[in-house]
Amino acid sequence: MSDHAVLHVRGRVLAGPEDVRDELWVVGGRISYDRPAGAGDVRTVEGWALPGLVDAHCHVGLDAHGPVDADTAEKQALTDREAGTLLIRDAGSPSDTRWTDDRDDLPKIIRAGRHIARTRRYIRNYAHEIEPDQLVAYVAQEARRGDGWVKLVGDWIDRDLGDLSPCWPREAVQAAIAEAHRLGARVTAHCFAESSLRDLVEAGIDCVEHATGLTEDLIPLFAERGVAIVPTLVNIATFPRLAAGGDDKFPRWSAHMRRLHKRRYDTVRGAYDAGIPVYVGTDAGGSLAHGLVAAEVAELVTAGIPPVDALAATSWSARAWLGRPGLEEGAPADLVVYEADPRADVRVLAAPRRVVLNGRVVD
Repeated sequence: MSDHAVLHVRGRVLAGPEDVRDELWVVGGRISYDRPAGAGDVRTVEGWALPGLVDAHCHVGLDAHGPVDADTAEKQALTDREAGTLLIRDAGSPSDTRWTDDRDDLPKIIRAGRHIARTRRYIRNYAHEIEPDQLVAYVAQEARRGDGWVKLVGDWIDRDLGDLSPCWPREAVQAAIAEAHRLGARVTAHCFAESSLRDLVEAGIDCVEHATGLTEDLIPLFAERGVAIVPTLVNIATFPRLAAGGDDKFPRWSAHMRRLHKRRYDTVRGAYDAGIPVYVGTDAGGSLAHGLVAAEVAELVTAGIPPVDALAATSWSARAWLGRPGLEEGAPADLVVYEADPRADVRVLAAPRRVVLNGRVVD
């Protein structure tokens, strides 16, 4: 399709959960609901159209060992694109992926800078590893380098304790989150455990990744403060394997990880029922493959979230939360077309018929 061609998307256009249009047009890479006058070279795509999917926890430029080269990062981004993920919130990466912004064939990335972790309390080669008295300065640095987000490691295994424990004193995270907000950035944190959550939420955090430690006594606090969660259930599915690897050296940690895994669906459903915003994220790019967005949506449905709301968590609602448009008049034409209505069966997301990025059909 040439740069000057007009794209006609016909069938059912899901501009919102109940806002269903019969067609849209793409002119100059942007969406229009008005038929362009004198359109000559027109390509028609038929099916059910959704805004380009969102993976709100994805790491481009990272693998299990640390930063990767640009060729590998490109393959990661292309794999996400093929799955229909056209907007990524990169929740921490040691790689500089700014070069992808010049590529109109790759998903758009919202960066959270590099992870900020406590010294020797996270995966090697991933994070800035610092002490609490440095936290404000590093948060300010990553707030300036990112795209409106900063990523903390809120808890990790304490090898002396033999279990998960918080990484930061309350006063340190309070000062750091206040500094991020002063600079116009939101803050999220990796959290598996229960014990790290109250201090972070009361300190003003905006989002929690994984949130496996979310308990009944904490749910009202999250709901009251409007703190979102990104459960990454496709990642939490790996907890039993991780626990098995720690049985001999860290049995307390292993047992804890198994408990968190066992209640994972109840945790997510409890959050949803309380009105806590829940968004789709896969945690791809560490030890997980890219392109798992459909599997994560299906996991949210398994947890008990209604299909339309699980769909919104990777489309309309997720884009609004991240401040990016969906299928609105004049918006960049980033959309995915499916054979059938994904509201009726989210498994449809696993097989996109067509992916349209910046107005071009990706063949």
